[in-house]
Amino acid sequence: MPCTLLKKKRLLPIPGQVLAQLGQKVEALDVVAKTELPGKVFSVNVANRLAAGPEEVKGFMLKGEGDTVKKGEIIAENKPFFKWFKTSVDSPVDGTIEAISDVTGQVLLREPPKVLPIKAYVKGSVVEVTPNFGVTLEAEGTFIQGIFGIGGETNGEIVIAVASPDEDLEPESIKENYKGKIVVGGKHASLSTIKRAIELGVHAIVVGGIHDRDLRQLLGYDIGVAVTGTEQIGLTVIVTEGFGSIPMAEYTFKLLSSRNGEKASVSGATQIRAGVMRPEIIIPGFPKNVTECKKDQGRGWIEPGDPIRIIREPHFGVIGTVKSLPSELTVIGSESHARVLEVLLDGGEVIVVPRANIEVLEK
Repeated sequence: MPCTLLKKKRLLPIPGQVLAQLGQKVEALDVVAKTELPGKVFSVNVANRLAAGPEEVKGFMLKGEGDTVKKGEIIAENKPFFKWFKTSVDSPVDGTIEAISDVTGQVLLREPPKVLPIKAYVKGSVVEVTPNFGVTLEAEGTFIQGIFGIGGETNGEIVIAVASPDEDLEPESIKENYKGKIVVGGKHASLSTIKRAIELGVHAIVVGGIHDRDLRQLLGYDIGVAVTGTEQIGLTVIVTEGFGSIPMAEYTFKLLSSRNGEKASVSGATQIRAGVMRPEIIIPGFPKNVTECKKDQGRGWIEPGDPIRIIREPHFGVIGTVKSLPSELTVIGSESHARVLEVLLDGGEVIVVPRANIEVLEK
């Protein structure tokens, strides 16, 4: 959609401190809430190390519960008659003494808490505050959903690296000055292209398609039906059409091209089961040829002539146009009865797919 009204919830996983206020305008990189995640716990068997009974441990401790310690600092030692029999126990980590047990003889140490900040992610205004957890942001902007992605949230300036939506994004298309940017390609990005983008510090790549074998080599494992978005590969990859060499939809490419040079927020998080999440590109503000933002999310039904994308196998990622909407139930591959529609593909071929297997493309 060239411009629509978006709402984004930015919430902490556990209670913390909300930093933004109702009505406040925030930038994408502003921290709106933060919390502290408890540090990892380490167990040290002091009784065993000092050859003492569990009930004796507290008498040998040089540090008490709640005291801070440094890695390598002595926390307990015995007091032998002959000093060369002296034994000491040092801390394996920086942290605090969590507990001293006179039942097991164990001492628990906890690493310092880690600060978890939540950034605004998109430029907008705070329209709701959830005490101790975060905020809801409202923003107007261009909104594009992909069909699959990897990598988390990031931001950067959009740069169009190809001349047309059916042109491959080659390694040499990734320039050194693309560091920190959102690079838009055409129909395909190879493994070598993605690796070069990582080397040069590109924040994200947006293309029509990638090959699953390249994805497997990049990650080192097969992606199942779980949620993506937590991959730590150095950049975010968003696929707008599907797997293979598939030209980016012309309308999508033109829309991204119209925002060339502008800052965008992107996320590769994807879930294709219940609770669907799609990778997204959000560009704040109006395109040059749009005067107002669309406040609704479509008319809620489909008609002949609507552009659609198929979101299930065996035609996953294919784009076409609704030709007709037969009213009668049809037996599909699973031998169940379902309502279907006829889809006209670019080459003139007509295929029949269940209505639940498509999504309407906004224009």
